Amino acid sequence: MTTACVLQHIRCEPPGIFAEVLRRHGIAIATVELDEGDELPDWRDVDLVLAMGGPMGVNDEAEHAWLAREKKWIASAVRSGMPYLGVCLGAQLLAASLGAEVRTGEAPEVGVLPVALTDDGRADPVFSALGQQFQALQWHGDTFGIPAGAFRLAESAAYPNQAFRFGEVAYAVQFHVEVTGEMLAEWQTVPAYAASAETALGANGFETLARAFAAASPSMTESAQRIFAGWLGESSGRTDASTVMKPRLTER
Repeated sequence: MTTACVLQHIRCEPPGIFAEVLRRHGIAIATVELDEGDELPDWRDVDLVLAMGGPMGVNDEAEHAWLAREKKWIASAVRSGMPYLGVCLGAQLLAASLGAEVRTGEAPEVGVLPVALTDDGRADPVFSALGQQFQALQWHGDTFGIPAGAFRLAESAAYPNQAFRFGEVAYAVQFHVEVTGEMLAEWQTVPAYAASAETALGANGFETLARAFAAASPSMTESAQRIFAGWLGESSGRTDASTVMKPRLTER
């Protein structure tokens, strides 16, 4: 059975809707909770990599020493042709792993906001299914450069680098479309997340965000399913070849 290795950086940011798509495709999920001390597996024993978000930055190695190991692991896996999808922090980790700059942006981008495809995005086998523009949940203060050799796929009014593809099956998305209502409610209980929403959106920032999220949730769910199913389809040739006589990760 094909197994997706999910790199998590805080327990409240699981794959969400993406996990539902994985299960529908009969793909097992093996979670590596890096912030809780889980060890990375040998990337050669992995079929797919899904790297999720988190409150830390890619350069916070003094506070989170495992970030340095994770970036080296990602670089080795992706340069070998490993299917990879990074979300928010996971996108920034891919950019940094491939030598691009990750830095603090001019202002946090928080809210349910439109994302538009670039010319390369409209031609991309995965992103072309999204149409010219779609709604997404934004919640970040850092931004990334586009690695050498990568294709910039999407942009927003505040941040021109919203998504890129490296090689054939390594994708990075700054935005969130995978978030479920249950996940968003849990985020409100995380002090750092609640404070971030208040700083960006005002005293009732989280309530404002939750209302916008509820209104846009059906369209974001559709976008998540299109992105993820398309990525799995593009990755299928690689995973079919890689699952023969391969050791399996432990499911969590």
